[in-house]
Amino acid sequence: MTVTALDPTRAPAPMQPGEPTRSAKRRQFFTRLKNYPALTIGAALLLIMLIACMIYPLLADLDPYSTDTDVMLLGPSSTHPMGTDNVGRDLLSRVLIGGQVSLTVGFSVALLSGASGFVAGLYSAYYPRVGYVIMRICDGLMAFPAILFGIVLMGAFGQSIQNVVLALSVVFFPYVARVVRSSAMTVKGERFVEVLINVGASNSRILWGNIARNVISPWLIQVTFIFADAILVEAAMSFIGAGIPAPTPSWGNMLYDARNYLYQAGWMLAFPGAALAITVLGINLFGDGLREWLDPKGRR
Repeated sequence: MTVTALDPTRAPAPMQPGEPTRSAKRRQFFTRLKNYPALTIGAALLLIMLIACMIYPLLADLDPYSTDTDVMLLGPSSTHPMGTDNVGRDLLSRVLIGGQVSLTVGFSVALLSGASGFVAGLYSAYYPRVGYVIMRICDGLMAFPAILFGIVLMGAFGQSIQNVVLALSVVFFPYVARVVRSSAMTVKGERFVEVLINVGASNSRILWGNIARNVISPWLIQVTFIFADAILVEAAMSFIGAGIPAPTPSWGNMLYDARNYLYQAGWMLAFPGAALAITVLGINLFGDGLREWLDPKGRR
């Protein structure tokens, strides 16, 4: 009978004296989290809206398109907790499904504009000639108000959810690129970058292995605010009929439908407006808290 020796390299490393345990680290994390109420409140509001709009409709099998002329403009009740609209559609279903659309558009815009702006900002900071061209393009895009430029692009592309995402990604791209470029320019002037250049490190290693890692924090904060701004601009565009086309529900076109029933059926305005306000407030609070959390001075 042979006995197999244990591989010492696979044995768990002994805990060093004074090293905090996992439970202690967890307690330290939550203790530190208490110092950032904006981050906590914003994350809680955003999580509630994500569960309500993205998960609950899948479990409840809601139908935002079914009409019933017998219950038009019915107030909140046990059957319809948020009432019905002017054609008898359940307002709860439309608010939650509309939240799906608005959150999907906002997240997609933040992802596309964030990724493209990150790359453009990095190369703009590291290569001056490339940066000059990209920044002039950004200046031209930023010369127009976001909603006006979005309406122009929607008129050229046509109304659809995909085109709304594409148009708003173009609108918010320069904001991300400028923030990343500014941060990357600061990092590029640090001594460790000069040392890497002097020892012959490749441009790709310096750019992506060192500079990019040091601009993630401001980039992430900017993308969070783009998320909230994209939801607001999409709602504004849908309100004036240049965003999500009917009958697809979104908070913007629901507010548009409610404008003629403000005194007769105030719930048509109150519930989608409250959902929009809570979502944007949660994202902005989360972004502000994240900025404080990632700030080195705040950590000290």
